[in-house]
Amino acid sequence: MGVGQWWAQHYYDKLECELTEKAIRFKKGILVQVEKTIPLENIQDVTFVEGPLLKYFHLCILKFETAGQSTGQAHDMQLIGIINAQELRNLILSQREKRMQNKNSSGTPANENAAVLNDIKELLSDIKSILQSQKAL
Repeated sequence: MGVGQWWAQHYYDKLECELTEKAIRFKKGILVQVEKTIPLENIQDVTFVEGPLLKYFHLCILKFETAGQSTGQAHDMQLIGIINAQELRNLILSQREKRMQNKNSSGTPANENAAVLNDIKELLSDIKSILQSQKAL
């Protein structure tokens, strides 16, 4: 039991999770340390898992599903033992929503793409008129 307690204590001492305006970053591991940053706009869902055994030990799991993840693939990130995990989940999802709204309200990619497409359309029209005038000669 002593090794298990030591391992668990060091695991939680090394566990870090930081939420910024643009991404969530986590770091975990004892022998092998993993540090990962996931942009908020890539997060599709944050699942809160709490079963009887986890509840007995006052633990829960947060699973992060990201864009582009295939159905059989493991989650990009799983965190066990986060304090106030339900609150963190809600905070991440609201921060993601805020990020997406800000991104859409300030120069949405759709508007930028439409402007580029209009420029291309004008250039093609110019090329077409030049080619027609050369054919007439």
